[in-house]
Amino acid sequence: MKRIVFIAISLFMVISGYAQLNYSPILGGELSNSAATSISDIDEVLPRMKQLGLNTVLVPIYWELTEPVEGQMDFTLTDRVIDVARQQGLKIIPLWFGAWKNSMSCYTPTWFKRDVKRFPRAMTAEGKPLEIASCFSDNVLQADLKAFSALMQHIAEKDPQREVVIMIQIENEIGMLESARDHSPLAEKAYKAERWAERYGTDEFSDEKFMAKHYASYVEHLAKAARQLHDMPLYVNAAMNSRGRKPGEYPSAGPLAHLADIWKTEAPSIDILAPDIYDTGFKSWASQYAMPLRPQDGGKVKNRLFIPESRCCENSGVRALYAFGEYQALGFSPFAIDQASPKETESITQAYNLLRQVFNVKHQNTWGLLFDQEDSERIIDDEGVVMTCRHYFTLPWDPRATDGSAWTEGGAMIIRLGKYDYLLVGSGVVVDFKTRTEKNHEQPKKLGEDGFAESGIPTQRSASKFKGSRLGILSVDEVNINHQGQIHYLRRHNGDQSHQGRHARISVGEWKILHIQLYEYK
Repeated sequence: MKRIVFIAISLFMVISGYAQLNYSPILGGELSNSAATSISDIDEVLPRMKQLGLNTVLVPIYWELTEPVEGQMDFTLTDRVIDVARQQGLKIIPLWFGAWKNSMSCYTPTWFKRDVKRFPRAMTAEGKPLEIASCFSDNVLQADLKAFSALMQHIAEKDPQREVVIMIQIENEIGMLESARDHSPLAEKAYKAERWAERYGTDEFSDEKFMAKHYASYVEHLAKAARQLHDMPLYVNAAMNSRGRKPGEYPSAGPLAHLADIWKTEAPSIDILAPDIYDTGFKSWASQYAMPLRPQDGGKVKNRLFIPESRCCENSGVRALYAFGEYQALGFSPFAIDQASPKETESITQAYNLLRQVFNVKHQNTWGLLFDQEDSERIIDDEGVVMTCRHYFTLPWDPRATDGSAWTEGGAMIIRLGKYDYLLVGSGVVVDFKTRTEKNHEQPKKLGEDGFAESGIPTQRSASKFKGSRLGILSVDEVNINHQGQIHYLRRHNGDQSHQGRHARISVGEWKILHIQLYEYK
C-alpha cells in the first residue's frame, strides 16, 4: 500500500528525470491576468487565496513589467509574490508571460513591440502581419531567452531551496491564429529549406505540425537555460482544439494532445504538456493528457495530468476530485479564482479540504467519478466487487432532479483501503455494491419517490435461479482524517441515510468522506 501523496510525487519524478518535488499535490488556483501587476494587489490577493484553502497559487510574471527598459530588469513584483507567499505558507508557480500569451504577443515590452524590423511578426498567407512574434526570428528568441534566464537566475537566488517556487510555466497558450502557420519571410525560408510541403503535404494539419515543431524547438531553448540556472519542473499549457474548429481557428500548434509526440521530441526538457479546460467534456479532455506508461518511452510516464487552468464554477470541486481520483493528477487549478464569486469558490474550498485529508491515507487503488444529467452512471468492477455509481439526482426523492434546471455535477473519489473496505469522498453521488452474480441477476426497475419499486409496473423476474453470494453493507460511517492518515469516526449513516443498507450516498451540496465496510453472505 502507498500513500496518495507519495504516488503524486514519485510518479512526477519518473516523468521529469530532472528534479524532485518536495510538496504534496497541487491544490491550486490561477490568478486573473492583471492580479499581480501591483504591490497592493499582491498583498491583497495572496492571503485571500490562502483563506480559500489553496496550497499553491499560479501567478503571472509579465515581461513588459519585468524589463520595461531593454537590458534593465525589475524584479519588484516577483520578489513581492515570493515574500507574501512565504509569509502565507503558500507555494507559487510563476507563469512566464513572455513572447506569447494566448497566442498574442501582448505582454512583450513596448520597446519590443515598436521595433517590428528587429522583432518581426508572423504573417498570414496573404501577407497580413499579426500581433504574434515570429518564432523563426533569432532576435525574438534571444530577447525572450535573455529576460527569462534573468528571471530564473533571480528566482534561484531568492528561493534557492525551492521552498516557495516549485514549478515554472514557459509562455502561455502558444499557438497560431487566423492562419495555421506563419508565412513571414523567415518562416517561408525554413518551410522551403525543410521541404515540408513535399514531405508532409500542404493542408492546414500539415501546416500545424510544421509550426508545432518550431514552437517546441523555441521553448526548448528557454527550458534548457532554465535547467542550467535553477533546476525545477517545467511545463507548457495549451488552449484546446474544441468545437470542431480547424488549425488557425483555435490556437494551433501549441502543446495539444494530438501534437504531443512532436512537442516531446522537440522540447525534451519540458516535463508536462498541460490542458486548459474550459469547454464541456471535462473527462474527455483530461483523458487525452493523462498519457500512461509506454514501453517505447523507456518505462517513463509520457505525460502526467496537470490542469493549470479550468473554468472556475460551481462544478470545479467535483472536477478536482475526479482528476485526482481517476488519474492521480499532479494538480488542479481553476482560472481567475481571485475574481470568482463565493458561490463558485465554495466547491473548491470544500473539495480541497477533503483532498487534503485523503492524501495522507494508505490505500490500494483509487477511481474518479464525475456525473451530469447526460452522463450519470459508471460501473466499476473491483476484483468482483461491482460498484454501481450514479449521480445523486438519479435517486427518485430529490425534487431538484426533476424541476427543469440543469443538474449540478456530482463527483467523488473512491479509495480502496483493502478488501471490502472503501472511502467515498465527494459530493452528489450514490454508490451500491454487489457481487458479479448479484449484478448479473439484477433486473431494471423504476423506483417511486420512496425509493422502492413504482406501483403498478410489473417487475421482470429472472428465469434463472440465483446461485452465489451477495454483498451487504456492514457500516457506512462519516469520518474525517488527520495528518497521520488516521480515520476518525463522526457519525453512523444507517437506516434512511443508507436506504436501509442498500447504498452509500452524499447529496448534492454536501461534502463528505464516508468509510464503507462490506461483508459477503449467502
